[in-house]
Amino acid sequence: MADPMRIRAQAAGDKVTVRVLMSHEMETGQRKDAAGKVIPAWFIQEVTAQHNGKTVMTAQWGPSVAKNPFLQFSVKGAKAGDKITMSWTDNKGDKRSDEATVS
Repeated sequence: MADPMRIRAQAAGDKVTVRVLMSHEMETGQRKDAAGKVIPAWFIQEVTAQHNGKTVMTAQWGPSVAKNPFLQFSVKGAKAGDKITMSWTDNKGDKRSDEATVS
């Protein structure tokens, strides 16, 4: 399983800015290893964000997203103490989910 995501969620007025750093190799399937063999594609396909259990964002990604992707977005109506849960699923079926508290 991948390393935990680094999630920061900071309130400012009636919205919260969420910043997420995900740990993932994100191979495109087009690179070759030292022996000249193609490295198989391995990338995050779906990212989901939840605010107190309610889905507020879903993204479909492909192989062109960089290694260890960074994502930033805002959530209206969130406040300090609320929970933000981030989840991803990659094309090999691996999953990761982490949670942060809004500060």
